[in-house]
Amino acid sequence: MAVEMTLFEQACTAQGLDSPSKFIRRFEDTAELLGEPVTVTTRHVRRWWREIPPPTPRIRAWRVIHAMLGVDPIELGFLNPPLGATVGGAPLFPQEGTSVDRRAFLADSIGAATAAAAIPPSLNRLTPPGSQGAVGTAHLIELREGLRSLYHLDNAYGGGDVRSLAVRHLRRVQRIINTSRYPETIGRQLQLLVGETAEHCAWLYYDADDQDSARRYWGEALTTATVLRDSSLEILVLASLSMQASYEGRPRDGYDLARAARERAARLGSPILQSLLASREARALSLLGDDTAARRSLTESMRLTERERCDRGRPAPEWAAFHGAAELDYAHGLLYTESGHHERAVHFLHAALAHQDRTYGRNRALYRLTLARSLVNADSVDEGAAHALESLEHLEEVESGRVMRRLTEVIDLLDKRDAISARDAKQEPRDYLHERRAA
Repeated sequence: MAVEMTLFEQACTAQGLDSPSKFIRRFEDTAELLGEPVTVTTRHVRRWWREIPPPTPRIRAWRVIHAMLGVDPIELGFLNPPLGATVGGAPLFPQEGTSVDRRAFLADSIGAATAAAAIPPSLNRLTPPGSQGAVGTAHLIELREGLRSLYHLDNAYGGGDVRSLAVRHLRRVQRIINTSRYPETIGRQLQLLVGETAEHCAWLYYDADDQDSARRYWGEALTTATVLRDSSLEILVLASLSMQASYEGRPRDGYDLARAARERAARLGSPILQSLLASREARALSLLGDDTAARRSLTESMRLTERERCDRGRPAPEWAAFHGAAELDYAHGLLYTESGHHERAVHFLHAALAHQDRTYGRNRALYRLTLARSLVNADSVDEGAAHALESLEHLEEVESGRVMRRLTEVIDLLDKRDAISARDAKQEPRDYLHERRAA
């Protein structure tokens, strides 16, 4: 005679978790996503499935179960919630989720722009919420994949075409927060996703050279980080604001913001993160004219990167993954550019271009034009013009206000070189460059 399944086992089986091993894998993935340090054993799972009422999980496990199944554990037969548990949640078995629902859900999201903007497939895998707007870990994972896809698009093509998609993604997450039901652990992760998406919107506007909009979105991200007391997001925003301040000619602000970020990052114990912040500090110092202190900070940044390679310290947050040899070479090139040592700058900028991963299309375009600028300033005008001309191939793919500003700087430098030998022979590349700037 078959044993009738309990409510909890029914809910698990309905999601394909029909064995303890499958349940444990999903539980561990959800716990990692939510940042809950908790594990379960086969014995736990079997007792939850078989006993009536099932034994009460501890508070962390309760939160993971709630988020994992999208159902208040009270509705699954757990009669005594642990102290601090949120009670009240989604219906047990949502009825929506048909293909028609998926299309409607997709039409209300950034997926609607897929055909026009060649968005990766990860932005299309959007699961509709339950019949009463219930949001669970599947939705959270999909929203995070959407943001990650926006990161990849920006790295490859620059922020020009991606900005509107990122803003729509941000508004979508905000709407979900304000119109859906979810357990508190999912709610925190959705709020964090708002902050991370706002930060990315800020970066995209910064790259497009719309600094006022960038400041507004960074302010929104910093507010979220403060409310959630999330140190990683706070450090990211402070580091970004430091970069913007230096870019806008406010190096003292850039230095103070980088120092504030480093103080908060010290307790995280990540060498690569400390290295990135030291390079931001060095950039501000070089713009302040303190070359000695700037070189000291860059040396420290290199030392910290080597420490990370020796597997000492905690891993870097995902957003800092771009920082490495190419970034450090580029930082050195900018340092020597600011101090007027253009030949030394050329050496490091050549290395930066060589080390830069080809997936970072926008950065490669920026590095090449920065190299062209230094070559012209170092009186290697022919080579500089050649690199500038070669960058036009990248500019057919990249839309970035910062890159276009650098192109303008190179054009202006070439225009001032009236004493270049065989000037007519050099006129052709400059004509092409002027046409690209006008476009």
